[in-house]
Amino acid sequence: MRALVASDLDRTLIYSAAALALTMPDARAPRLLCVEVHESKPLSYMTETAAQLLTDLGDAAVFVPTTTRTRKQYQRINLPGPAPAYAICANGGHLLVDGVSDPDWHARVTARLAEECASLAEVQEHLLRAADPVWVRKHRVADDLFAYLVVERELLDEDWVKELAVWAENRGWTVSLQGRKIYAVPGPLTKSAALREVARRTGADLTLAAGDSLLDADLLLAADRGWRPGHGELADTGFTAPSVRVLPERGVLAGERILREFLETVRGA
Repeated sequence: MRALVASDLDRTLIYSAAALALTMPDARAPRLLCVEVHESKPLSYMTETAAQLLTDLGDAAVFVPTTTRTRKQYQRINLPGPAPAYAICANGGHLLVDGVSDPDWHARVTARLAEECASLAEVQEHLLRAADPVWVRKHRVADDLFAYLVVERELLDEDWVKELAVWAENRGWTVSLQGRKIYAVPGPLTKSAALREVARRTGADLTLAAGDSLLDADLLLAADRGWRPGHGELADTGFTAPSVRVLPERGVLAGERILREFLETVRGA
């Protein structure tokens, strides 16, 4: 059986220092491997055990990193194991094949966005006008596909985020709050659509997926089996489904557990 494993990265397989959730005594903390450096500073980690599990998984299945990150942000990450032949970036807006964006896939995605939802320019203008400078630190556009804000969470008005979600939904967009970032993403821009395309190309018989945010929900539901950690938006909202396994672990140990269960499932298939 040919297995395809599509996993979100940030706060699913890799973790910033702030997201590690190392609640055990220091002497019992797991050894960590840095997998991302940005501006000469270490940024993201996984446990050394998780790194070996990912290496083994890359040998046993088609592993597809699946992220809302832009191509440039994704390419900063140095994952252990074989180089993935496919990667999904920009929430499905780019399908990388051997590190290069597939132009036909990108053209199909952008054509669908133009037909089915409000323009990026309209959404960006609303964010610039409506967001409070007191808690906004940066306005960003990702690969000309969606927008996000970098905010100070302790100052953020949570009701404003709910109001934004309603405004966006009426225009065919979705809103997701992940850490210090508020994402506004077109509804048709999904990880699940890209997953199905990779499954078609590879002839996968079994698809597995993991993720922690609302932008991962469609990915988990599209896979034959899914996993979510005990932290993140999906955990906060109590998201579950018959095909989705809910894990108790939070932080970097959740990433290790997800990879272990991926590998056990693939080997048992």
